[in-house]
Amino acid sequence: MKNRFMVILLMCVMLAAMACANPSQEYIKQGDAYFGQAKWDEAILEYSKAIELNPELALAYSHRGWTYATKEELDTALSDFNRAIELDPKLVEAYDYRASVYIIQGKWDLAITDLNKAIELDPKLALSYSHRGWAYATKGELDMALSDLNKAVELDPKLVEAYYNRGLVHNSQQQWDKAIAEFSQVIELDPTNFMAYNDRAAAYINLGKLDLAITDLDKAIELMPSYVIAYYSRGLVHKEQGQWDAAISDFSKAIELDPEAALARKELTMVHFLRGSEYRAKGQWDLAIADMDEAIKLDPNLAEAYAARGYLHNEMKQWEFGVADLTKAIEIAPDLAPYYHNRGYSYLNLGQLDKAIADFSKAIELKPDYTLAYYNRGIVYYNVGRADLAIADFNKTIELSDDPDLVAAARERISEIQSQK
Repeated sequence: MKNRFMVILLMCVMLAAMACANPSQEYIKQGDAYFGQAKWDEAILEYSKAIELNPELALAYSHRGWTYATKEELDTALSDFNRAIELDPKLVEAYDYRASVYIIQGKWDLAITDLNKAIELDPKLALSYSHRGWAYATKGELDMALSDLNKAVELDPKLVEAYYNRGLVHNSQQQWDKAIAEFSQVIELDPTNFMAYNDRAAAYINLGKLDLAITDLDKAIELMPSYVIAYYSRGLVHKEQGQWDAAISDFSKAIELDPEAALARKELTMVHFLRGSEYRAKGQWDLAIADMDEAIKLDPNLAEAYAARGYLHNEMKQWEFGVADLTKAIEIAPDLAPYYHNRGYSYLNLGQLDKAIADFSKAIELKPDYTLAYYNRGIVYYNVGRADLAIADFNKTIELSDDPDLVAAARERISEIQSQK
């Protein structure tokens, strides 16, 4: 018993001595602990201590490189990976990590070369197949991508990343049902994967299953309240459903989270424009103008918003405001006949008849079959005493128009002119 105790004691002493003799490993272990806590700078400091003690410790360079990559200091990360591979050409993780950086940089061929090497060194490393599959996918080589992703799943049936990447490939191929199956598998394996809910929602949207898409996007936002893409996507669904207030709320939230979210700003602008157009159709002019004001505030170069607000001012008999808005619309988009026609109508009601004729004529120049422009120009010609030109325009209206009310009005105008001769 005494001898056995001495053996155990001797082993403990030897292990303690080994730990003391290799403190660089302890620094790596501590660095890994910090990495797991997302304390990147502390982790880098520990890995650097390991390297200081043992400048030829490839693993320390590899782990420090991955930490730099996580901090998006990619050039520094690559330097560490290069050194790790130089010191240990068989260190699989260094090739895989370096490939991940190349993927971020869009250097797909370099990434694939590294992943080929990683797979050569360890043919059963599912993660390398998954990464190479994604590299092929981003290059548009989808068959190669699916082959690698299938292999990754075969090697590791619980590798969430492989299912997710395979779902993205199916989405890109518009194979919505297959994509949904993949993202559902991701969610089963990792119910907290908010991106999978968002991307499954995208597939549902393309299948027209908007309620299911909303449910998934709600879940994505619940899991990650700062997930800009999910708010944007949900806003698109609400826009499709004509739920303007909900769409405005989602796009506004996306912009709040990311003031540079150009697509969300563009969609928010269009929702205000569409809601304003709906208010206009209902005769709710003040609400319509308020929405057009918002659309213009969001995009000062949106010609159709100025034009729509100009139409509204015309309907409210605010002719000067109509001229101002339609002039701005023409300044932005000078080749659209309706803008000239409607400004001409404003000028007509302001009694600025020469300007009205010029605008109606420009509208006809841009759109030679613009029947309403002929009719209104005919009215102006009649008012300035140019009866022959007025009759010619009314006849053109009758020739071109398929609107029986407009044709009847033009005939009545001709009869009225002829009766006065």
